[in-house]
This record gives sequence, C-alpha cells and structure tokens, in this order.
Amino acid sequence: MPGLLRGVARTAVVAGTATAVSNRVSRRQQGRWAAQQGHQEPAPQPTPPAEPSAPAASDMTSKIEQLKQLGELKTQGFLTEAEFEDQKRKLLGS
Repeated sequence: MPGLLRGVARTAVVAGTATAVSNRVSRRQQGRWAAQQGHQEPAPQPTPPAEPSAPAASDMTSKIEQLKQLGELKTQGFLTEAEFEDQKRKLLGS
C-alpha cells in the first residue's frame, strides 16, 4: 500500500508541476503577443459597401423552412402545442 500512495503522490506532483509550467508559458506568450500588438497599430480595415438586402422571397423561404422544422419537432413530440404556437408567433413577428 505505501508504494501505491508514493506512486499516486509522485503523479500528482508531476501533474501539478506540468500544469504550473504550462500556465506560465501561456502567460508569457500572451504577454509577448500583447506587446507586439501594442507596438504595431493595425491599419484600419476598409468597410465593404453595403449590399442590397436580400429579396423578401428568400426571407420567406427561410421562414417556411423554419416553420417546417418546428412542425416536425411538434409532430415528434419535442414541442408542445403552446411552445409551437409561441415559436411560430416569434418567427412570423406577429
């Protein structure tokens, strides 16, 4: 039994030391990265031109697909009638 405890204790010490070293290395790397980012000012990113909004048809198509999924969930018993109606109301915005 004492040999088993010694082995467990040794494993705990090794694991604790490895964790401490790993944490120290991570903190040091984060410090280096922060210092590098502090010295290098990133160039401002140009904003892309605004794209026209998607046609209403594709929006309606996605709503129909979501309604179908809600219906399937209700049919499979994952949603109650009240939950289904609540989600449907939220989806349709009414």
